[in-house]
Amino acid sequence: MASKEVKKKVKLKRTIKVILILSMLLIVSGVGLQTFNFYQVHQDKVKAEREKQLQEKKRQKEEEKKNARKEYNLSMVMVGDALIHSAIYYDAKLKTGGYDFKPMLQYIKPIVQNYDLKYYNQETILGGSELGLSNYPRFNSPYEVGDAFIDAGFNLVSLATNHTMDKNEQGVINSKKYWSTKTNVLTAGSYTSFEDRDTVRILEKNGIKYAFFSYTMWNNGLATPKGKEYLNNEYTPELAKADIERVKGKCDLIIVAMHWGTEYSMGVSDKQEEVANYLSSLGVNIIIGAHPHVVEPIEYINNGKTLVIYSLGNFISDQVGIERLTGLMVTLNVKKVVEKQISTVTVENVNGSLLYTKSNSYTPRNFRVYPYSQLNSTILPNYKSYYEKYKAVVTSRYPNLQFDEVSGW
Repeated sequence: MASKEVKKKVKLKRTIKVILILSMLLIVSGVGLQTFNFYQVHQDKVKAEREKQLQEKKRQKEEEKKNARKEYNLSMVMVGDALIHSAIYYDAKLKTGGYDFKPMLQYIKPIVQNYDLKYYNQETILGGSELGLSNYPRFNSPYEVGDAFIDAGFNLVSLATNHTMDKNEQGVINSKKYWSTKTNVLTAGSYTSFEDRDTVRILEKNGIKYAFFSYTMWNNGLATPKGKEYLNNEYTPELAKADIERVKGKCDLIIVAMHWGTEYSMGVSDKQEEVANYLSSLGVNIIIGAHPHVVEPIEYINNGKTLVIYSLGNFISDQVGIERLTGLMVTLNVKKVVEKQISTVTVENVNGSLLYTKSNSYTPRNFRVYPYSQLNSTILPNYKSYYEKYKAVVTSRYPNLQFDEVSGW
């Protein structure tokens, strides 16, 4: 009995010892687990705080980047009317068939290609030889005229003129069909439908978005057919307002070509000023004038909001008189500055230079357009006096206009 009691006590002690040991292990492991959990929670908090700091730094950098000053620049060159008289297309005619006007632009091409936007006014309709080429008063020109200007680099073309309807609706259809095959060229002022006319066309170059419109205030009595007013954009304040409102706020730069003014007058009419101020009030940045066939002044209006080139004159023609063979080339820079998400656009570094269409009085006529800076007395006698005369006209409202000098002073 005593032996059994002893065994029971020993067994009980062992059991108690085991329980105590297990209890101690549980306590120790519990403390360890609690410590581990505390450490893990701490680490998670540290990690979360670090991630929060990283996200904040990233947000700040993005905000700084968003608000940082950014500058974008777009260069532009503009010349006047391509007035293609019969003498010009006869001079361009090839013995093998077709026409080549490219040599006529050979002295201008190297200048034009330095710019982003290159504008000219296609005065005469490009209806093609199939409609019969024709001279004043109802012109029609070969498609190859457009080929030469595109080859020289021109990519902004005004089509709304007083000669757009010279070959009636078919002339416009042919012209638009031709231009529609040319990539990287934006035309304005003549369309194939109301839907085509009202299509919003906003292009972007060098981070600057721009829109281009063209209107004529003259039609030589050849009004567009009723219900087909889209063929030639005849100016009304309502039409211009509707067009501009469709793009306003969606682009940085609005350019309008206006066929206006008085033929062969170097003065600015009251109507030109009225229309210019109205277009400026709508938000137009640059107004490019045509129709007078001679140069007219340049000026900023509306406290510098809008640059107006009242008339570039003829770029190439066979008209009589030095004033009609002298045209204006204007170059400029459009600068867009974005700071703190606010965008400001300015038209600056405006520069003028004169051009001259030289031709022989005998066949071949060899029409060539020269910058005045490349003239000499053989090409144009008394060219310096002509330079002073027409420069005075152009700068009369903008005395500080930068102007290219001529050689030989």
